Amino acid sequence: MRLTETDEDSTLSVSYDSMAEPGPSSSPLKHNGISKTTNGFSSPYTNGNGKARVLDSLDGHTPDRSRSSIARVSLPGSTLYNDSYVDREEFVRLVIQSLRDVGYIESAATLEAESGYTMESPEVSDFRQCILDGAWAQAEAALEHLGVAELEDLQEAKFLISRQKYLELLEADKTSAALQVLRYELAPLNVDPDQLHSLSGLLMCSDSADLRHQTGWDGTSGTSRRQLLVNLQRYIPSSVMIPQRRFATLLDQARIYQQSRCLYHNSPTSARTFSLYTDHLCDNSAFPKTTSVILEGHNDEVWNLEWSHDGRYLATGSSDKTAIIWRIGPGTDPNTREIRSQFILRDHQFAVGCVAWSPDDSVLLTSAEHHIKMWNTRTGVCMNMLDVHKDVVTALVWLPDGSGFISGGLDRKIVFWDADGKQRDSWDRTPIRVTDLAITPDFTRLVAVGMYDLPATPHPGSNPTAPDSGTPAVGGSAPANGSAGSATRLIVYQLSNQQEQASVQMDGELTSVKVSDDSQYALINRASKANANCEIQLWDLNTHKIVRKYQGHKQSQHVIRSCFGGVDGSFVASGSEDGNVYIWHRDTAELLETLSGHGEGSVNSVAWNPTNERMFASCSDDRTIRIWEAPPQSAYLTSPALVDVPAEYNGNEPESSGKGKGKGRERWDGDDMDGVHYGYVSGDVSTSL
Repeated sequence: MRLTETDEDSTLSVSYDSMAEPGPSSSPLKHNGISKTTNGFSSPYTNGNGKARVLDSLDGHTPDRSRSSIARVSLPGSTLYNDSYVDREEFVRLVIQSLRDVGYIESAATLEAESGYTMESPEVSDFRQCILDGAWAQAEAALEHLGVAELEDLQEAKFLISRQKYLELLEADKTSAALQVLRYELAPLNVDPDQLHSLSGLLMCSDSADLRHQTGWDGTSGTSRRQLLVNLQRYIPSSVMIPQRRFATLLDQARIYQQSRCLYHNSPTSARTFSLYTDHLCDNSAFPKTTSVILEGHNDEVWNLEWSHDGRYLATGSSDKTAIIWRIGPGTDPNTREIRSQFILRDHQFAVGCVAWSPDDSVLLTSAEHHIKMWNTRTGVCMNMLDVHKDVVTALVWLPDGSGFISGGLDRKIVFWDADGKQRDSWDRTPIRVTDLAITPDFTRLVAVGMYDLPATPHPGSNPTAPDSGTPAVGGSAPANGSAGSATRLIVYQLSNQQEQASVQMDGELTSVKVSDDSQYALINRASKANANCEIQLWDLNTHKIVRKYQGHKQSQHVIRSCFGGVDGSFVASGSEDGNVYIWHRDTAELLETLSGHGEGSVNSVAWNPTNERMFASCSDDRTIRIWEAPPQSAYLTSPALVDVPAEYNGNEPESSGKGKGKGRERWDGDDMDGVHYGYVSGDVSTSL
């Protein structure tokens, strides 16, 4: 919006007799026609007004400046450049806002006078100041003149103002006045009855601290009034009241877009890593694609691994009936870093299939067949053994708050345990034989994948047999010969009440599920008898649809576990039956790296270090664990370090127990099912795979 020529009380007196042309000032002691005494400012300003009052959004202070004569510049056209689509007025108003935000008040006022554009009208400034001063009646009156078009929007905006007024009265212990606001201001606004009831319940708060706790509101002296302005912005046209820090928001969006297009971006954003002068682009020189360390200590296939939350320890589980806790020393140079085995956790009767660290890293869970063991990670002593499942435990996951953990298994059980290993709850028999599960970091949902049995196809003329309770109908996917079959399914549960939110039938065997840090996406490994059809799928947990597919690896028989990795989970990493590690860009699904180095057999699991975006680990049938890092900048790493378990720690070769030796050797059970084959399974199987 433009300054008017009759703006007599402006902080700047604009001369229209001598219109200056664009270009440098003729005086070397002046900048754009204004004496430049300082480049500072008297106090910070945010979203002020360059007209009648220049207001600080925090305290309403008006700067005391001497008036100067600024010639308004007249430019042709309305866009920033002749070939630009950027509107000049919008651009200049955003620059004015940004200058004020960072404290260049004089410069902002000069730009207003020289351009003829003002950041906002006096009505907007008055409205903002009324909100910040708690002048609620005047704020509501001013709201009527700020271009809120829809009556419903106007009522919602008035509700937000009256709600703030109500809470502040309660905080000040003015219960009678607050009750009047509730009855005569909030109730007539057609408020949702539940919301009105919730507000009325606040009258029973014992004190202001209780009020703030129940509402998540930080009080009159906090940021609540400024947050109210942010919320009111939704109803006021942006051209009338510019959203706060709008230019900074646009720059953040540009940064995010550039990083999303940068396939190898893998460093935290900072002023050092992001510049406005150039487009952001990373090469792959700092990407973790070099084996820095090979860990040897297991005597058989290594099936699973997981980093501690502090990134200092790595737990591995193996077919040799042991788990090992490895200590990864500090430092960024692999040539000098100390790595050693901290504890070898024996006393498992069967192969170790799952490992899981508690949130404080003090307890490690391991599973071997249907047994679960709890280990003290400070001493290496087994604290407890849990024996509730009747079939193979395929998943162990801790609750985000550390209050307990959940186990899932092929016996269709999902069991809740407290942190001490006491059974807290057990869900009803699930429709699927769980092959993996995960909890969303926001602690709201449980995502499970697994197999469920299909009913036999009825013969013509017979009555159809319904599937097990909770198992959805699958149409004609049962075998044509009338025999029973199996299918796989993704199920999302509401964690609070154990109710099913979604259930999706899928093709192929599902061997792994991980959830992104923002709790929005699930990463699922899907095996296929035809290797060309195997893929890793990224599911949106809100829409329950596939948004990405990652292909190129091999998975037809074995349990392969993938993971998110890198800064903001920008990458997807997975093992493969061809002995390689594959890494894709999460947003584009482009295959970035195929990393060789492991020996013969499958790479079974990959885990990214949670505190070091340039380090991840992989484990393999070749009995080793590899640490992958970016090449050190100080010296070229000619060959990876080899870390072996000291001789006195080495155990004997595991005795034969009639159980499956390794993945691909046996099926989940004796059923003649198609699909992926898992090795940590009990039962005598005569079929040779």
